[in-house]
Amino acid sequence: MTPDLPISAALPDLRAALATSANVVLEAPPGAGKTTLVPLALLDEPWLAGRKILMLEPRRVAARAAAMRMAAMRGEEAGATVGYRVRQDSRVSRSTRIIVLTEALLTRRLQEDPELADTGLVIFDEFHERSLNADLGLALALEVQEALNPSLRLLVMSATLDGARVAKLLGDAPVVRSEGRMFPIETIHVPAAGDRRIEHHVAATIMRATHEAHGGILAFLPGEGEIRTVERLLRDEALPATVIAPLYGNMSPQDQDSAIRPRSDGQRKIVLASAIAETSLTIEDIRVVVDSGLQRLARYNPATGMTQLVTQRVSQASADQRRGRAGRVAPGTCYRLWAEPETRSLAAFTPPEMATTDLAPFALELAAWGEADAARLRLLDQPPRGTFAEAQQLLRELDLLDADCRITPHGRACLAFGAHPRLAHMMLKSRDMQLGTTGVALAAILSERDITRTRDIDLRSRLETFAGKPDAQTDRAALARAREQARTWSAALKLDRSDVMPAATGVLTALAYPERSARRRGPASFRMANGRGATVPEIDPLANEPFLAMATLDGGGANARVFLAAPLSLQEIEDNFAPHVERKQRVEWNDRERLVTAVEERRLYQLVLSEKPLRNAPQEQITSALLQGVRSLGLECMPWTPEASNLRSRLSFMHRIDPAAGWPDMSDAALLQDLDSWLGGFLNGMARATDLQRLDLQAILTSRLDWDARKRLDTQAPEAIDVPSGSRIRIDYTTETPVLAVRLQEMFGLEDTPSIAGGKVPLLLHLLSPARRPVQVTRDLRSFWKNAYPQVKKDLKGRYPKHHWPDDPWTATPTARIKPRGS
Repeated sequence: MTPDLPISAALPDLRAALATSANVVLEAPPGAGKTTLVPLALLDEPWLAGRKILMLEPRRVAARAAAMRMAAMRGEEAGATVGYRVRQDSRVSRSTRIIVLTEALLTRRLQEDPELADTGLVIFDEFHERSLNADLGLALALEVQEALNPSLRLLVMSATLDGARVAKLLGDAPVVRSEGRMFPIETIHVPAAGDRRIEHHVAATIMRATHEAHGGILAFLPGEGEIRTVERLLRDEALPATVIAPLYGNMSPQDQDSAIRPRSDGQRKIVLASAIAETSLTIEDIRVVVDSGLQRLARYNPATGMTQLVTQRVSQASADQRRGRAGRVAPGTCYRLWAEPETRSLAAFTPPEMATTDLAPFALELAAWGEADAARLRLLDQPPRGTFAEAQQLLRELDLLDADCRITPHGRACLAFGAHPRLAHMMLKSRDMQLGTTGVALAAILSERDITRTRDIDLRSRLETFAGKPDAQTDRAALARAREQARTWSAALKLDRSDVMPAATGVLTALAYPERSARRRGPASFRMANGRGATVPEIDPLANEPFLAMATLDGGGANARVFLAAPLSLQEIEDNFAPHVERKQRVEWNDRERLVTAVEERRLYQLVLSEKPLRNAPQEQITSALLQGVRSLGLECMPWTPEASNLRSRLSFMHRIDPAAGWPDMSDAALLQDLDSWLGGFLNGMARATDLQRLDLQAILTSRLDWDARKRLDTQAPEAIDVPSGSRIRIDYTTETPVLAVRLQEMFGLEDTPSIAGGKVPLLLHLLSPARRPVQVTRDLRSFWKNAYPQVKKDLKGRYPKHHWPDDPWTATPTARIKPRGS
């Protein structure tokens, strides 16, 4: 019997829209019944013509639950009219017309059968979750619809998404809305006191809810670890007539189904769930929600090339979804473990996976589709350019793509295998190396949470645990899942039974993570092939290994912390990465030694495997490195003689007063920026900072001027001028106004201040005593003689009585001696 659910009222409009439009958007709030009623309501539509309906769900547990629910509504078992396909589990038959499948399986189906000739409708359920596979699947389905199967219809269903934006992507598709129905929900905010751990806060709030509210309880926690802690805390309370049911992604299908099914024995159920229970699933006996307000998401850091699980606050959309679980079957209560005002500070939506996740699987799928540029796909959000380019680079390093980002035969084999490209590559290579059993075991271990609780980082010990008997340090549930996964992959590879070889762990790990091959550079410190640093615990036995293959690290700081790694030898790198090992000449400035070093290196990406001195390095490279040394040391590292400094100052003066004449800029910034042009040609045979002392900077700077410019410089900014005494006095150009420092007695008889630059710039006179100490600074010599000289004469005559101090400086004879000759 078809239940009376809110979506029923929208079904006529939905049928009408699909009868005339290839693409439709259905907006329906949580609990409206769209997941179970819509596929069944459309099964006999004329345009479907007996073909199949594929409905996508973001998670395996939701796909199975939806299929079983629909089958039960038809009085059938799953696998008859309604079936499902999820990873490692399938219930379909020839009579199956509605297939509920996880989003990644649609992409796989499209790659194998791009026409989808037996399919009339693809439904994207819970599209608001914006998984990478859903976005990709929709983009590929749109291309199939346009080029291969024009009769294919697409229906995008969502609870909390901007339907208008999706409708525009689908070619201005019609939007059908269901108002839905929600039972009243009382919201109670219970912020934590102090620094109380979230697990204890959740457990205490659940205990409170058992006394204050009726019905089953659904508590949302970040992940498995927190779920297990809260489970233990609640079991310690010995709650009567209560069943505690964890629900998270790594559980067996049987345990997940048990958590979802209503209790028939009258016991109260407490479900401790991750975000897996936010959407799609209706747990029928739930009337209370306890929301920790936290979620755990995978975040890819393109700067490090690593993915981390990050615990963060939920978005407002997720919080609303969680709250809605309390009002699906009856009036309910939602306990939010934060203060009410904090709700407004939550992000509106969780960012789409396209913007935050590792794009290597996405890039490989696109290449298999025949597309190297994601911008040409109809995607709701384009992937970040840098992250996408980095993903393509990784796939090239794994030989899954060629230099033009076209998929290789090896890439197609990895794609068909269905694992992450890194692990698929490693497993296929391990089979070729007669290490297939070890490869699938290692891949299964790396796909799981750590199967041991030991503190060492050695992956070999994990392989030994995998192949042996569990002990007190073994996570038995994780080990069982890893072994089951390894059996599946072994069957797919058609492997003969053989022993696990822990000694091969390093090279196999390096095959999956080539950029994380690392060489020891100091105590417990390593440099990886991607150029980044990594550290291992100093007490770990692997801390002194010369080479490591690193599998699991964090992504923070200049040096990542290593969690799982294995020893690797130089010979293993040589044997297995030969096409990627390059010989490179490195000629660079060494700041510490203050010289140019030249070596020939053998590198795996940025990891130096070996090096030797490079003899006869190209002169242009040595010169370029030495110029970098000059930039590093500064211009003061060169031999600035008084003559060279004065020439530089004269040129600076001309550049300042006549910029249009093309005089070179002599500032530090300009000289350093233009080193190659004015200095590079004079460095042949030089490689050390001390060699620079052989340079004739005056000649080098003069060479920047042609003959005419040199003549103009000597005329406009002379190095020295003649004064009345007959002496030739050097002009100081290092100040804003050029200075002529001359003894006062040598200027007798001169009426006006000497000038340069064609008379445009009077010199700043520093008139000196016989002891060459300034007695007056002036740019107006006439005014000095007239006004200041009488007092200066009086002072100087008292201090230097033997010198000639005439009363009339205008007519006096200038002299560089104590007195003029003949006086």
